Amino acid sequence: MTQPEAITALLRAQADGDQAAVGRLFPGLYDELRRLARRQLSSHGLRNRTLDTTALVHEAYLKLHDKTRLTPESRAHFFALAARAMRQIVIDYARRFNAAKRGGAVAKVTLDENAIAIEQQADDLIALDEAVERLAEIDERLASVVECRFFGGFSEAETAEVLGTSLRMVQRDWMRARGWLRADLEIENAP
Repeated sequence: MTQPEAITALLRAQADGDQAAVGRLFPGLYDELRRLARRQLSSHGLRNRTLDTTALVHEAYLKLHDKTRLTPESRAHFFALAARAMRQIVIDYARRFNAAKRGGAVAKVTLDENAIAIEQQADDLIALDEAVERLAEIDERLASVVECRFFGGFSEAETAEVLGTSLRMVQRDWMRARGWLRADLEIENAP
C-alpha cells in the first residue's frame, strides 16, 4: 500500500471510530503539513517569531481535530481541509496584526521598510480573502481552486487531485478565478 493509500485507510478508520488511527495518522502527515504551512507563510510574507511553521501546523491540527464530524474522504481531501484551516489562521493573524497596528495596542513608530511591507501584505491578504469569499458566493469551485493554488500552494495537478477534477478543468478555473479576482480587487480599490 502506498503512503497516500495508507493515509486514506487511516482517515477512514478514524471516521469509523478507530481512535488509535488518529495516533498513527498525525506522524505520517506531519512533514507534509509542515511543507504546506511553510508555503502558506512564505508566500504571504507573514513568517516571524509569533507565527511560524510549527505553530501554524499545530493550530491547524487543533482546528481540524475540533471538528467532531470531520471525515475526510481521502488524503487529498484532508489536505484541502488543512489548507482551508491554515488560510483561516493566517487571515486571523493578519486581522489581529492590523487591529494592533490601528490602535489595538500602543503603536510603535518605525521607519523600517520591512515593517511597512509586512503591513501592506497583511492588508492585501485580507482584501484577497474577502474577494475569495465574494467569489465563493458566485462559484464555489473557482474559490476552491484559488484556495488550493494560492493559499495551499498546491500545483495544478495537486489541485485537480484534491478537487477530484481534471487538470484541464483546474487550468481553466484558475485562469477564470484570477481574472475575476483581479477585476474585483480593482473595483474595491478604485477611488
